[in-house]
Amino acid sequence: MKPAEDYILNQKEPFKSILIQLQVLVETTVPELRLDFKYRLPFYYLNDKPFCYFNASHKKGYVDMCLWNSAHLTVHLDKLITDGRKVMKSLRYYSVEDINGKVVVELLQEAESVNHKGFYKN
Repeated sequence: MKPAEDYILNQKEPFKSILIQLQVLVETTVPELRLDFKYRLPFYYLNDKPFCYFNASHKKGYVDMCLWNSAHLTVHLDKLITDGRKVMKSLRYYSVEDINGKVVVELLQEAESVNHKGFYKN
């Protein structure tokens, strides 16, 4: 098994269920993605460019799905968390029930369409 898959499957609940649900949404919405393990996190790449990653914060009790090119996103901005970060934004989940699949899919679709624009907005 790949280290990124180990990271997901070896989490305690509710982190494991949240991560699996997000993984299914990500991989079915943008099937061209490649899952790697970078910075000790499951990290998705599209055309060899960073796309998104998962971070389970056990200390704070949530899972973040961080979108690499979030500076270019225009949909569901009210759902994205910056949490003191200058550019990176994420969807944050404390339980599987918090996940709105429609919001995740729409953000992933837009992120795919702007992935070529890079990290910063010029």
